[in-house]
Amino acid sequence: MDFCYDCMPGGPFPPPPCEMCGTTTDYFSQGLCQRCHPRSPHKVGSCKSCLAWGVYPQHNWMCWSCRWWATHYPKSVCNYCHRDTWIGDQGACRLCLEQARMLQEPGRALDLAGANKHGQQLFFANMRFQRNRTRRLKPANGWKTPGGWGRPGPPPKQLALTEWVQPVLIEVAPDPELLRQRALIENSELTRYCNAIVHEHAEQFGWSVRQRNDVIRSLRLLQTLRDSPTAKIRASDVLQLPRYDGNIVSTLDVLDAAGLLIDDRPRWIDTYFANKTSLLPQVMQEQLEVWVNVLIDGATTAPRQRSRDPLTVKVHIHAVVPAVTAWAEAGHQSLAEISPAQIRDVLPESGNPRALMERGLRSLFKVLKARKLVFQNPTRGMTTTKVNGNIPMPLDTALIREKLNSPHPVIALAVSLVAFHALTAKQVSELLLTDIVDGRLNLAGRSIPLAAPVRERLTRWLDYRQSRWPNSQNPHLIIHQRSAPRMMAANRTYPWQQGGIRPQALREDRILAEAHATRGDARAISDLFGLSIGGTNRYIDTIEHPDLATGDRPA
Repeated sequence: MDFCYDCMPGGPFPPPPCEMCGTTTDYFSQGLCQRCHPRSPHKVGSCKSCLAWGVYPQHNWMCWSCRWWATHYPKSVCNYCHRDTWIGDQGACRLCLEQARMLQEPGRALDLAGANKHGQQLFFANMRFQRNRTRRLKPANGWKTPGGWGRPGPPPKQLALTEWVQPVLIEVAPDPELLRQRALIENSELTRYCNAIVHEHAEQFGWSVRQRNDVIRSLRLLQTLRDSPTAKIRASDVLQLPRYDGNIVSTLDVLDAAGLLIDDRPRWIDTYFANKTSLLPQVMQEQLEVWVNVLIDGATTAPRQRSRDPLTVKVHIHAVVPAVTAWAEAGHQSLAEISPAQIRDVLPESGNPRALMERGLRSLFKVLKARKLVFQNPTRGMTTTKVNGNIPMPLDTALIREKLNSPHPVIALAVSLVAFHALTAKQVSELLLTDIVDGRLNLAGRSIPLAAPVRERLTRWLDYRQSRWPNSQNPHLIIHQRSAPRMMAANRTYPWQQGGIRPQALREDRILAEAHATRGDARAISDLFGLSIGGTNRYIDTIEHPDLATGDRPA
């Protein structure tokens, strides 16, 4: 029917009541009203991600929060409700996360498993939730300080710190509520000494009032938590502050500036190594530890060796551990018992796994033989397998053009730096503001004239950065909300995860295009992008490839 009941010839006629709810208003079609018809734009339903009630079909049946989640998190299976939806960093969907936040006790970390053990409480869509916030630093009335009643007093000129620490006999977790109350009235010389440094950092790095108060409160919590009131503070103790709504990164910066920090945080590669070798015999663990320390720190004694990147060390550990585990399961207690035949038995048949394990075992036994921890090097004289290389492939030009014109200035700038000048993700994240002078980028001894599109996006990003963080003292070119009030660089994955494009693939596309444009001029490619001979040949070898011919590349 082409007419509504009001416009029908001979009308208006009263519309029939809704067959589902019985209402006589807002008639839509097929005997149903706007609220009941499944194709009505005013049909109300549940969010397909968090199940919140009150969403409409024109927004793809998703609330505003879940629409943001869908653009920032991958789709997977929730660890707690086992639904296939968008999953956050903690392995939980938004429904389970909001359930844990609703049941979270003050001063306690989120208990996702316990909160979702018996189900979830549904809620209305597009409603703002009141989150737990750090309590205000208002001292209780009636406590006397060196500065008078209710005043902390002046900071001391120097602190009397002792080197000894009384070991704890029995570890007892403090009561969060009692700890919070004591932190409000805590007023030692250390916290008053750090209070002046906190204000200096807040003014220098443009901290907000909330961030400054969080750091002050964290220092008071640490003074209450530590065993000795005159000892320095361990970084491992600072890492426990989130369970009491404390701050970590800024507190570490203040303690380091005050000279009161003992940085006992393990390196991530040490943690990875410990997890991989925890089930091995003690002698094997010690031998592997000697090898890993040489790889990470280098060696000045024969055989001398430069320190390796932690990611390279991780690849070696990942390749070697399966072989060592197989020997341990066979009853061996030391790597000195391993023979060449046993090494050949544990090697994979072929491919990159075999090549990587051969390189890792060769490096392992070379170090152990030099340190006289094994009698012989069983890998000596063994032939090595060549690593299978991959062929660099071009990217879709439409995708690159879309990211270059991104509405986010940081994404457009990062993509332009890689698309025009083939920078790596590490180089982009570590760029300093002073590395760009008069339209030229000074990078690793090379002076690179920036392309006009790059300069345009650089100007737009600098304008946005100045308006977003006007007081930031961070010297790095690319910053975000977490790094702006500090001096650290942004993570290598920023802003690539948000942009939806891989920087390595974009870099390969740029170098590949240059190789085809110069018809394989190795010297020009090596000088332009700072590549080695082997890296340059990887792109030159594609010149005659039938699938990568110049005429087949998209315009």
